[in-house]
Amino acid sequence: MVEKITQGIKISVNTKYNGTSYKNNRLYYVFAYFITIENHSLQTVKLKDRFWQIFDSLNKTEVVEGEGVVGQTPVLKPNDTYSYSSGCFLESNIGAMKGFYSMKNLNTSEHFKVIIPTFQLSTQILSN
Repeated sequence: MVEKITQGIKISVNTKYNGTSYKNNRLYYVFAYFITIENHSLQTVKLKDRFWQIFDSLNKTEVVEGEGVVGQTPVLKPNDTYSYSSGCFLESNIGAMKGFYSMKNLNTSEHFKVIIPTFQLSTQILSN
């Protein structure tokens, strides 16, 4: 698990390898990721947008951005938690993801970024 706190918002990420799949006659490695967002601040915040960079060991980078996460734009009051899962397809068996959420402080109307720490996607456990 990787974790990062930005302005009182904690992001925790777990990953899982889900096997392979063929899409358009190409082999892909399928990964799931599980995100937990915890509001440790004293402010109520709303997740507005997401921005992802998805890397694989073939030196390919994909950028994904859009409104909310899995069709939701959750509001988190102080001490609230929101969890979701999603996934991605890679052309190689090793990769990584990182990014940020655009959040809005509903008390002050301030917009700010919450960092999603880099996390590894691998078909096997890698050692240092």
